[in-house]
Amino acid sequence: MPPRRRTSTRAAAQQPPNEAARLTGELLREGFSKRQIAQILGRDSAIISHFSTRGPRAGQAYVQALRTIVQEVQSGGPRDLESLRQLAAPYVKRRRTKSGRLARVRSKDAVSIRHDEQWTSALARAGRQHIASGASRLKPVIDAAAQAGGVIAFSIRASKGRFLIDSGDANDSPGVLRGVVQRSDGTEERGYGNSTRGQGTGAAGFDAREWQSRVTQHGGDVASAVTAWMVETGRLAEGARITHLEIRAWKPPND
Repeated sequence: MPPRRRTSTRAAAQQPPNEAARLTGELLREGFSKRQIAQILGRDSAIISHFSTRGPRAGQAYVQALRTIVQEVQSGGPRDLESLRQLAAPYVKRRRTKSGRLARVRSKDAVSIRHDEQWTSALARAGRQHIASGASRLKPVIDAAAQAGGVIAFSIRASKGRFLIDSGDANDSPGVLRGVVQRSDGTEERGYGNSTRGQGTGAAGFDAREWQSRVTQHGGDVASAVTAWMVETGRLAEGARITHLEIRAWKPPND
């Protein structure tokens, strides 16, 4: 077998940097780190490295934003990240495919959890990979709600053919304002919140303590507990799998 050709790193290094890489270099010389530049652009720091490694057109979508930032910094303007982020924001646009459509946003399959200082609300999301590994990191949101005497609601995505009640039917999810969302991959997204006040009145929420007990019975796997409830209540076919799950929790205002 003949040896594979390898791109010469020396030859690559001799090529002049593209405009995005050149402007990034200007900011680096001004004392900004790659991580800070990424924060200003509202992107992952790995993208900054791609400007100098992915070819002459890499980072083209960010050139105007980078140029604006460089001009601001070099002219003695504010250097704090928030000011520069606001300055760059109008010039940071989504990449388009060859057909002209907006490119899909690529992001890590991760869970984000938010809550305020005194815990009045929280949110957690999980995608396919995290659900497959147990989705145990969603459990703290339910635990916190249970401790605070709060309630939860959730949204799930699953194959549209596995739902047993017609989409939008009040018997499936009464009172939830968030409608059914059809996805291009053949899945549907539906929300559940246990409203007892009628269609269109908002989600009253499931008792968090009850759901904490359910999750405990499923070994801390929130996705498994939600799937089991969907099957038990006749909403989802047995053996169906949830591909995405969002848990919302909050403390209802005092009546």
